[in-house]
Amino acid sequence: MTDLIFIEISILLAITIGIAFIIRLLRQPLMVAYIIAGIICGPFILNLFKANHEIYSTFAQFGVVLLLFIIGLHLNFNHLKSIGKVSLITGIGQVIFTAGIGTLLLLYLNLPLISAFYLAIAITFSSTIIIMKLLSDKKDTDTIYGRYTIGLMLVQDLIAVLLVIMFGIQTSAQANGLQTIGFLITKLILVGLILWLFTKYILPKCLDKIAHSSELLFLFTLTWCFGIATLLYVLGFSLEMGAIISGITLSSSPYQLEIGSRLKPLRDFFLILFFIVLGSEMGIEGIGGLWIPTIIISLFILIGNPFILYILFRIFKFTRRNSFLAGITAAQVSEFGFVLLFAGRQAGHLQGNEVVIFTGVAIITIFISSYLITYNEQIYRFLLPIFQRFGPDKQRQSERAPKAYDAWVIGYHRIGTKVAETLSDLKVRFSVIDFDPEAIKKLRKTKIPFYFGDIADIEFLEGLPLAKTKIIIMTIPSVDDQIHLIKWVLNLNKQVLIIANAYHTADAQKLYEQGAQFVMMPHFLGAQWITKILKHQKWNRKTLIQFKQEQRKLLSN
Repeated sequence: MTDLIFIEISILLAITIGIAFIIRLLRQPLMVAYIIAGIICGPFILNLFKANHEIYSTFAQFGVVLLLFIIGLHLNFNHLKSIGKVSLITGIGQVIFTAGIGTLLLLYLNLPLISAFYLAIAITFSSTIIIMKLLSDKKDTDTIYGRYTIGLMLVQDLIAVLLVIMFGIQTSAQANGLQTIGFLITKLILVGLILWLFTKYILPKCLDKIAHSSELLFLFTLTWCFGIATLLYVLGFSLEMGAIISGITLSSSPYQLEIGSRLKPLRDFFLILFFIVLGSEMGIEGIGGLWIPTIIISLFILIGNPFILYILFRIFKFTRRNSFLAGITAAQVSEFGFVLLFAGRQAGHLQGNEVVIFTGVAIITIFISSYLITYNEQIYRFLLPIFQRFGPDKQRQSERAPKAYDAWVIGYHRIGTKVAETLSDLKVRFSVIDFDPEAIKKLRKTKIPFYFGDIADIEFLEGLPLAKTKIIIMTIPSVDDQIHLIKWVLNLNKQVLIIANAYHTADAQKLYEQGAQFVMMPHFLGAQWITKILKHQKWNRKTLIQFKQEQRKLLSN
């Protein structure tokens, strides 16, 4: 069995990379390649998943949980509070309008009332996974439209959980619906309170101890992610909601960027499997006689759903651009729709055509929305003349200004501490990067802005606002890590001044060749210092005692 799975995954990845290469040459979203690979490897063509479908589905679920956990890492309680009201009202409004209009549209297409009702609810929800993945790829999760779209998805997920319970899918069908929902809300409040207390008073101390080992930090993060997601799942919530909440609890940690960078490669592997499995489940048999309702519903999702959200966001005084981008992001259906329709089928409410229609809608909307989200800015600019016919946009919004520092100090030991003190005295905006938890403790006490992470990690560097800095001062001994950072920064900003650090002449030469403007060499600096002392200070015991006291004070820190 193990050998068979290994062979299947090898074939699967080989097919996927071949398709992905072609898709990349065509400058299309890679997600399209994964779904196409899933369709080819699914029951419609090669049927690779036949024997081990459950195992692949489990792998896919890992990718979903890790994706949403990392998204949660970039949120925090203050962020949720700031977007909560708008996201809640737009989320509820979108569900009501889409379900209502969808039901009427499906009745017009001669579907029975119960079928129209189920299918209308199924198409109401957008795919959290696809939206999160594409926003992450575009690095738009922290833009205005990105933040509120994520909030909207959280609201949709909560409504989806409530609907799951009401339809008797996850919890006891014998319980009274209102009592079940009330109990669910009570559990959510209690779990939220417990997690908040744990996050505030216990978790930071645990992380300070664990962060000494990057492997231990990685293992703890995985345990925390899956543990909290499992706990909430056992309590009746979805794994997706649990994953986001587990990420949010770590979002205020100084180790947040390092945690995210460590998990991203693992997330990407399992997430690729998720989209391949999703493609394999998109069976298109039986859809031949249902093309008309499939296309009409797809058009409603691709045009009507964004329009509904556009109107709702405009009511809250969002700009045309942000309203349009948020609306177009939600132009696809969710995997939750399959769960709902299969449940209705098992309950005897549906005949089966609803699932076929929804499958066709899923294929069409997921493919097209991948392009809509990837090229949303270009689409908006193309449609801008139409928007301008309605007059100038009276609403104004500015993106949340990213943190910007004029200087960065890499390493907070010995030289780094003195450099930081000098920059503080000069009132320069600066931040420190260090990979030592003990240094982080000192920085936290001094209230100097800092980031915990490894500068040799590209994923970590991507999360840093380095593009507009004026000077970088590196005090760490590793020449390879300094060269890695120099290359990264110069690719962003050719004008930045870079001061490096080396103990050997050959290393200094390497750093100069890579673009450093000056390389500190402690023994040369020491020789220059003692030369100045001999030239400008009196040769007596009092002078040396003064230097000794200053040195001891520095060593005690």
